[in-house]
Amino acid sequence: MAGDLAAGGKVRAPLVRAATTADAPAILDIYNYAVRETMAVWTETPASLDNRLALMTERAARGYPFLVAELADGAIAGYATFGDFRHFDGYAATVEHSVYVGPQFHRRGVARALMPPLIDAARACGKHVMVGAIAADNEASIRLHAAFGFEKTGLMPQVGRKFGRWLDLLWMQKVLSAD
Repeated sequence: MAGDLAAGGKVRAPLVRAATTADAPAILDIYNYAVRETMAVWTETPASLDNRLALMTERAARGYPFLVAELADGAIAGYATFGDFRHFDGYAATVEHSVYVGPQFHRRGVARALMPPLIDAARACGKHVMVGAIAADNEASIRLHAAFGFEKTGLMPQVGRKFGRWLDLLWMQKVLSAD
């Protein structure tokens, strides 16, 4: 990892590429860290490798990306994907995205590297809006999304619960196309 750090502790620009099944164990580790230690995902039940592989397969079947940020040493520092926002026809042009970064790479530019190709992929799929559902106290994620043109569109107080506390959900969205 030391060779992957640039001045200021940022990760040298990782290679952002399509995930493969070989990446699934690293994706699982990153996701399960978020489950165990953060409010980024509102479940306390870790996922299995089969679960992550199934998600990757489902996204690929829909033509949706599953991207990883790979460092020069081959380590997977983070991943990003999107899926349908809701499964009704009227929402077909809207996707909800997820970006997760390994704990040793937080605040080092990995999520910033993943966002542009994820947004570009949504546009390439003909999507009109990308939404993010963020714990309202996750200032780092809110700043990240604002930097990419996402706007706050709604707040849902106390709709989630994790680690024994109620959580507020902030919705942010980015309009991707003019039509």
